[in-house]
Amino acid sequence: MNKHKKIKIASILGIVANIFLLIIKGTIGYLTKSRAMIADAFNSAGDIFTSLMTFIGNKIASRPIDDDHNLGHGKAEYIYSMMISIVMILTSLFILKDSINTLINRITYHFSIWLIIICLTTIIIKISLFIYTNKLAKKYHNILVKANSKDHLIDAILTSINLISCLLAKYNFYYLDGIVGIGIALWIIYSSLAIYKESYDVLMDKCISDTTKQKVLAIINKYDDVKRVNHFNSTPIGYQYQISFTIFVDGNMSTYESHEIADKLEKEITKTFDDIYLTVIHVNPMDISKERK
Repeated sequence: MNKHKKIKIASILGIVANIFLLIIKGTIGYLTKSRAMIADAFNSAGDIFTSLMTFIGNKIASRPIDDDHNLGHGKAEYIYSMMISIVMILTSLFILKDSINTLINRITYHFSIWLIIICLTTIIIKISLFIYTNKLAKKYHNILVKANSKDHLIDAILTSINLISCLLAKYNFYYLDGIVGIGIALWIIYSSLAIYKESYDVLMDKCISDTTKQKVLAIINKYDDVKRVNHFNSTPIGYQYQISFTIFVDGNMSTYESHEIADKLEKEITKTFDDIYLTVIHVNPMDISKERK
């Protein structure tokens, strides 16, 4: 099974699981008037959208290179991950407003054993989804799955905190419900901004890290026949980069010899760096005698 099929399965599992969680969280949250559980239900609604965007973005990104898209459709992952982050921020702002209102107006809710059961069910489902999607994210370096994976882990942690507030509510510590709702909202905002920034950087063609660039230049400088390097550029393609630069060699060198050096460089750089998808080298001849003067 290839990368895109596995990601498709992960997104479908996320959609089904989050629809189920939305229904049970929303129902019990409404019946008990628990703001933390209602906030968790809204978070599950956002998770459905996240999984749906993962499904659509992955489907577009899986399309092969064509005449109109010479570098493929990999950036679709980042467009849809940015959409995910924006929706997550809007959802969290609603949760934040509702939770603050709970604290100010001292709104309480009815404790129910169902709150505990739903929290435990959510934690089990979300931890399972996190383990599955985290493996895929690490294996394929996919930002959509990475965003999904992070979202599953956050849900598990926040629902654990929600569980604690539910247990304490039995002893009349109701104010924790609003505090947990605020915590959920702030955590979602923080995580969403991180995803947004990563997506934005790629869509704005952020260059390769200076550390990687210096390592590439170190490899180039090992070749004695390369006299100078300039016009170093990089373009993100999905999680990887296409780099290009110009090398200057002795003008007396044959065309075959100079391009053989470029070919060796391309192979060594691509083999050395996992985040470099393609290396393009332009070869320029230079007058060595003038350089010595």
